[in-house]
Amino acid sequence: MTRQSDRIEMRVPAKPEYVGVIRLTVSGIANRIGYTYDDIEDIKIAVAEACTNVVEHAYEGDGCITVTFHVFTDRLEVVVADSGESFDMDGIRDKLGPIDASQPINELKEGGLGLFLINTLMDKVEISEEDGVILMMTKYLERDGVERYVDETSASTQ
Repeated sequence: MTRQSDRIEMRVPAKPEYVGVIRLTVSGIANRIGYTYDDIEDIKIAVAEACTNVVEHAYEGDGCITVTFHVFTDRLEVVVADSGESFDMDGIRDKLGPIDASQPINELKEGGLGLFLINTLMDKVEISEEDGVILMMTKYLERDGVERYVDETSASTQ
């Protein structure tokens, strides 16, 4: 049986001072996997935005952010979850407007910039409102083009 992914999970208080700890953790994981500097910066920004949303909107009092990293050979999936108040997805979409990378930033409604950034910086973003809010972000590992096509080139020359 082959292992599909390594799973790393952390749970921290939903306070601004712990967002930096999560940023450092995701940076270390992404660096170990082999992402480029630019991709690591994109991942850090997206994860920090997701965590900041939890800090600012999930809880009235104390609460926790749970961040789970699923490390695959071709991608990193980061799940940011809270167990705070869930929100009406349709209602929030109406307030935020569409998350569209081609839309000029100045047309985004207030509060939509964080989700816009996350959607722009990551390859795939999914959100669920079951038992709080769960945001899953995926970034694929773009290896050097030569490495990606080695088998194909070898097979075609025989």
